Amino acid sequence: MSGLDSLSHFNVLGEAHMVDVGGKTVTNRVALAAGEIVMAVATLECIESGRMGKGDVLGVARIAAIQATKKTWELIPLAHSLPLTGVEVELTPAYDPARIVCRTEVRCVGQTGVEMEALTAVSVGLLTIYDMCKAIDRGMLLQNIRLLRKDGGKTGLWERDQTSRPPSA
Repeated sequence: MSGLDSLSHFNVLGEAHMVDVGGKTVTNRVALAAGEIVMAVATLECIESGRMGKGDVLGVARIAAIQATKKTWELIPLAHSLPLTGVEVELTPAYDPARIVCRTEVRCVGQTGVEMEALTAVSVGLLTIYDMCKAIDRGMLLQNIRLLRKDGGKTGLWERDQTSRPPSA
């Protein structure tokens, strides 16, 4: 089957299916993801000073990111709905280049990991910033969306090699 047997989202016929996690051990699961949206300096200054006409950009983006974790199973076709126990969202303005760095940590006690929830939170948080600021800066760039760490389950701890991490994370 040329490698499909090692991908759990495919059955023996190579068809996509939802993995049965019923037999997996319930453990504490945690995932940390990050990404950034690069923008014009003037856009970042508007966000920081609260001069965006649509309101508190970072506050709205934080709520959007949290909501996204709860909807991940509806957006990613083979993801499970999970009983999340905690979501933390950090949105940090930075310069050189002008950007907002988003970091999310998602936790649950369950039978499958929360990596997709953490990555979805980062993506939707950054997309919300884009949506709220696009009237003044259509050239914003979402980049470096990645998993930084996951822990729990059979595979235990995994961390991204720090030497390959972008400097803004």
